[in-house]
Amino acid sequence: QVQVVESGGGLVQAGGSLRLSCTVSGLTFATTPMTWFRQSPGKEREGVSCISSSGRITDYADSAKGRFTISRDNAKNTLYLQMNSLQPEDTAMYYCAAVSPGYACSLSWRNIIHWGQGTQVTVSS
Repeated sequence: QVQVVESGGGLVQAGGSLRLSCTVSGLTFATTPMTWFRQSPGKEREGVSCISSSGRITDYADSAKGRFTISRDNAKNTLYLQMNSLQPEDTAMYYCAAVSPGYACSLSWRNIIHWGQGTQVTVSS
């Protein structure tokens, strides 16, 4: 049984930083591309950043470029998202997701095979 568990969310002031973590079990993490998504009320789920299985390929939504950094530790089966310069518009539920092995890196929810339950990030102004 695959388990995807996010942690690290919370309340932060505008301009602050958070680091999200995601631990994965039940699949071969080292061969699985991963993606962070987010969703706020009334909005579609947005792919924020993805990373290939090796970590050599990454991609970011325009909203995340220059502020967020995705990384992974395959020895610990853990995915990270370092978020800096957070703004109120970054407030959302953040989800970790496993990407179909047919893709090196994908920001599309259509290519996701496993989802976590999410961790809430709230940025106050």
